[in-house]
Amino acid sequence: MKRWASLAALAVLAVASAPARADVPLDAVRARPAAGEVIYFLLPDRFENGDPANDRGGLKGDRLKTGFDPASKSFYHGGDLKGLIQRLDYIKGLGATAVWVGPVFKNKPVQGVPGLESAGYHGYWITDFTRVDPHFGTNADFKALVDAAHARGLKVYMDIIANHTADVIQFREPDAAGGFPYRSRADYPYSRKAGVNGPAINAGFAGDQDSSPANFAKLTDPAFAYTPFVPAGEAHVKVPEWLNDPAFYHNRGDTTFTGESARFGDFVGLDDLFTEHPRVREGMIAIYRQWIEDFGIDGYRIDTARHVDPGFWQAFIPAMLETAKAKGIPNFTIFGEVAREEPSNGYIAQYTRRDGYPAVLDFAFEGSVRAVLGQGKGTSVLAELFDGDVLYEGGEQAALAMPTFLGNHDMGRFSSLVRHDRPGISQAELEARVRLAHVMLLTLRGSPVIYYGDEQGFIGDGNDTDSREDMFPSRTASYLDNPVLDTTRPASADHFDPAHPFYRLIRDLAALRAAHPALARGRQVVRGYEEKPGLFSVSRFDPDTGEEYLIAFNTSDAPIHAASVVGTSAEAIETLFGACPARVAAPGSVTLDLPAFGSAVCRLLPSSPGTQTTR
Repeated sequence: MKRWASLAALAVLAVASAPARADVPLDAVRARPAAGEVIYFLLPDRFENGDPANDRGGLKGDRLKTGFDPASKSFYHGGDLKGLIQRLDYIKGLGATAVWVGPVFKNKPVQGVPGLESAGYHGYWITDFTRVDPHFGTNADFKALVDAAHARGLKVYMDIIANHTADVIQFREPDAAGGFPYRSRADYPYSRKAGVNGPAINAGFAGDQDSSPANFAKLTDPAFAYTPFVPAGEAHVKVPEWLNDPAFYHNRGDTTFTGESARFGDFVGLDDLFTEHPRVREGMIAIYRQWIEDFGIDGYRIDTARHVDPGFWQAFIPAMLETAKAKGIPNFTIFGEVAREEPSNGYIAQYTRRDGYPAVLDFAFEGSVRAVLGQGKGTSVLAELFDGDVLYEGGEQAALAMPTFLGNHDMGRFSSLVRHDRPGISQAELEARVRLAHVMLLTLRGSPVIYYGDEQGFIGDGNDTDSREDMFPSRTASYLDNPVLDTTRPASADHFDPAHPFYRLIRDLAALRAAHPALARGRQVVRGYEEKPGLFSVSRFDPDTGEEYLIAFNTSDAPIHAASVVGTSAEAIETLFGACPARVAAPGSVTLDLPAFGSAVCRLLPSSPGTQTTR
């Protein structure tokens, strides 16, 4: 892909000015709004090992005791907070402005039935919500990370969980297969023990939709579906102490991830918190207020948001924003994971209206880009996506802060998704499609999220553990045999190469965003699209001057010669990325020549000084 002189100069300036010392005022970091940030998402265990002494988390024994086995993709590999601190300049050099850190809380080291054990290296099996997992370091290490990031102008977003804890609580009534299938509220009401024909319990309890303390005072017996118990030796394993009481959990068996069970069921045994309970709400609010007050973090990414009742979020989110404001963090960022991979944003938008989320992870963006670059759909899919921005609370303005992404640690990397969608795709075509996807990510509306390793061309084998490769030299066989995009760097080496073509692409585009506010925070208007692969174009407008920028993409595997609508006052054109024509074809129209999977970012210049571009 071509690089133009103006863009190259911006990239050099961005890298040269990246501070290695504490020289960015904290107030300047906190003054930035959520819209416009470039977010880098990583799992600490798989990023960098700064202190091998904590690899086993202070535990003794084999991997089933310590959770440490770098040869297994399902166990701890040794990455930690000290290692992350050592690599902050690498992240800064990429052009990121915020770091989303996977959960750092103390986890149950190992879970699973014999023969199917795995470790909590990912951070989502929490036992102690008040301290950092010893595999990652200490609370002091986390404070050092936040301070070091702030010194470089980087915000820190914590990944948090309120839906569940580690799997500690067990049930006494397994089915014939030894499992605990979900038991519904209709078949196992709160008012009876073990089914509608069982003895009466919890007299006067009006159900989970009344979250008043007076109502929940009448819920005295948690054995309405299963009989829960805590195994010997684990009675006080959770912190804070109130989390050890089975009364604060739904106790209805394993979710099927659909219907009622999606909210009230256990995720493969993980203890599902009774978030409708006022004591649970009070306790979770207290926990996450403390992290803001003690560490001065800049935001929360909230896991499993759609599996928690709306009333919880309606209480929790305002409390977090109020706490942050009191701490001097006026632009505290909150975005929820509402996992629904589909091009339409109607489903995820409801969580901004009903539940009160300021933003949600933009699964609709991911689904739309995958549809046009992986599944051969027309670019009208993208037009329909952005038309749906009016559905968010706050509409198109709010959509500017939606964290957009291409792939992640659960669904897999975008490169893996495209390989799945297009069996037999050549390496060159895969690189071209993934490259174009990143141009879209960094120039279209939203706050782009870079999944760690994508800037080094990682291609995972699939989702979940198969998409969580090591950045430091790996010892995992299933990672070592993976190809890497656009490089010959061996998988056994570390992957912090600032010369990698994808690192340079992201760096260059991030520099372009930083130099042109229209690309980071500007209003977006769809200009051109088709019912088949080919042209997609938008205009974005400088939020201060109104200046218009045209951004165009070719999603097809052949060159195109196509016209796009623009504002009628534009006359001359400046190329910022790719190749743009020198002038408009006629007032209100630009003719573009784009190679296969090509793109262009063009600044439109009005015919006379002071004339603003029209919509």
